Amino acid sequence: MSEPMMIRVRAGAPVKDVHHALTDPAAMRVWLDEHAEVDLPHRYAFWGRHTPAGDAPRQRLLHADERTLRFVWTLDDTDTTVEIRLRELEPDATELTLTQTGVPSWEEMVNDTGGLLGLLHTYWALAVVNLVDHVEGRETTPKCDLTSPVMREQVFIAAPPQAVYDSIVDPGTFARWFGAKIEIEPHVGGRWAMGGFDMESSPAKITDLEPGRRMSLLGEEGLVTSWELEESGGGTRLTFVQSGFDEGRPPYDAWMGWLSGIAELRRFHELEDWRSMWLEVHLEGVPEGLITVGEDAQAGER
Repeated sequence: MSEPMMIRVRAGAPVKDVHHALTDPAAMRVWLDEHAEVDLPHRYAFWGRHTPAGDAPRQRLLHADERTLRFVWTLDDTDTTVEIRLRELEPDATELTLTQTGVPSWEEMVNDTGGLLGLLHTYWALAVVNLVDHVEGRETTPKCDLTSPVMREQVFIAAPPQAVYDSIVDPGTFARWFGAKIEIEPHVGGRWAMGGFDMESSPAKITDLEPGRRMSLLGEEGLVTSWELEESGGGTRLTFVQSGFDEGRPPYDAWMGWLSGIAELRRFHELEDWRSMWLEVHLEGVPEGLITVGEDAQAGER
């Protein structure tokens, strides 16, 4: 846990608007969680069923100004430090960089040995995409209820079901909006692997597939991940479900990761001039070649 976790994103809003959303309790209750109390420069707190150990506020403010927010967040009896920095990219665009110390490595997260701290990477991924959508005037993506073992969410995407389906099963398109590499054999019985078949020793198996309508994966230890697509109002009603897990230990980290990806899937299909909000992601120990965040921007620079 020597290296801080870091995520860097682009928001299509001025710095002052992003700062307001970060520090206004009413706005925080939209994009972050159901409870928030802020009294700068003395107090910054949030809690609720969408936050790890959210039965009570566990933050202690260290510093706040117009561009920086820094606080201690105590989880699993460990003091971690969160820092959020804002930088103007242009008058109507802001770069947000979030770092947090004490976040377990990729290996610890995959092996489920990180405890509550192991939820923080995908927790912040989902929170940040909802912050960006909120400041851009878009509907936020459903949050993960960390008090419930039920993992079923629906979102509306303003695109035809076939187009949404194609962006889920085409590896190149998937990498653009989700920010990670996959390999897939798109037929029942085929393999599906995050990072690729060489990287994943036990890839998921496709157990159900109807082009343009649905796909289900069976992963290790019986985890089932399903996408169902239905035409609705000229667009697509996407239902995302995970099941087959131990209800005493739901894989919340995976659920939050998928929901943050679905947020960008919506943007990918709905924004005419779409470019990924994700600029950079760092988590200690992530295998080389897994993360594709930033590749579009790099291609544009070349």
